[in-house]
Amino acid sequence: MGTIVAIIAIIIVAAIALQLVFQVGGLLIALVMWMLAGMFAGRILRGSGYGPVGDVLLGLAGGAVGSFLLGLLNLGWIGDIWLVGNIIVGVIGAVALVWIVRLLGKKDFAT
Repeated sequence: MGTIVAIIAIIIVAAIALQLVFQVGGLLIALVMWMLAGMFAGRILRGSGYGPVGDVLLGLAGGAVGSFLLGLLNLGWIGDIWLVGNIIVGVIGAVALVWIVRLLGKKDFAT
């Protein structure tokens, strides 16, 4: 009886550990995609990126703005393309975000 309980406990602990690994892996993949989106937007807008933290933040904000804008244009399906679609949405949104902020008067934003 004790052996069965030990096996069940090992299986539960292994399942929890595996779930944590997948969650951390998913977060790392998301961070890399956001960084790529910010870096590509930086290359488009100023010829270089904004550094790792700046690229991630610009990519994150760009993903939100891009999802909103593409949703308005009924092009939200682009974000459903695994990995590449998210980067495309992030780049479009980041470029639009920087362009809008510059248009509203902060000419040196993200230069």
